[in-house]
Amino acid sequence: MTEERDVLHRFLLERAGVRGVLVRLNESWSEVAGRADYPQAVRRLLGESLTASALLTGQIKFDGALSLELKSRGDLRLLFAECTDAGRLRGLARHDEAAADHEAIDLSALPGATLAITIGNVETGHRYQGLVPLESAGLGAALEDYFMRSEQLPAHLVLAVGEHGAAGLLLQRMPAEGGTGVQGDADGWDRVQHLTATLSEKELLELPAQTLLYRLYHEENVRVFEPRPLAFGCSCSAQRVEAMLRALGTEEAEAALQANDGEVEVTCEFCAAQYRYDRVDIERVFSEMPDAPASTRSH
Repeated sequence: MTEERDVLHRFLLERAGVRGVLVRLNESWSEVAGRADYPQAVRRLLGESLTASALLTGQIKFDGALSLELKSRGDLRLLFAECTDAGRLRGLARHDEAAADHEAIDLSALPGATLAITIGNVETGHRYQGLVPLESAGLGAALEDYFMRSEQLPAHLVLAVGEHGAAGLLLQRMPAEGGTGVQGDADGWDRVQHLTATLSEKELLELPAQTLLYRLYHEENVRVFEPRPLAFGCSCSAQRVEAMLRALGTEEAEAALQANDGEVEVTCEFCAAQYRYDRVDIERVFSEMPDAPASTRSH
């Protein structure tokens, strides 16, 4: 079904007092995964991160983009996944050759590792960042720890990555107070976790959302809200590239021109769009009139 390809479903388990988000990624995940020949362990973690970034947007209202960014001194040096308020996804990973030797990557064992959740708007400059404790091996468990510490509410994440898709389920127990009008029973959270434990990775990746949710939680009064489409998308632009060039300075720009036969070429790592600047363009970038169009080309 078309609506199941790249989509976010928010839902409510009214009897249990639990809210949730279900994400299914296909074309968007293929776009990200196809940008590099990632080792299997890195590929899986990148798929989980991309899915998680979308899941997190389903529970909050924000303007801009939400990103997960992991940095370490280990074999996985960088992991970045982002989902915007418009449902546009992008991501990448950087790793050493030794990453191919791992069947799985233990986040808690990565030397000097930090994982941050950032919500920001480039236009307004507003930015919030929270650090995720890396005391668990897997990303889902690490994010569960984050929710418990930051919101004092339990959460449960299930993440799956297959050959052609990625999917995830996020469940959160709703607060006892807050005017939601949802009254769950005392055993609701434990009951929902037990039901979720019966979910297989294949079912999460392949079953239509309505079928999956009603099969799991049909006794919990499931309410599924209007789905939100997701798609691969990049926020790179000529304006941002030119801002980067200005930050480098005239000497660096001139050196790049001389080293590349009078042309500076910048390629976006996320979407492979190419931005090309000759000497006239560079002079314009550093002039007082940066509004004129640049010589850019995208692939």
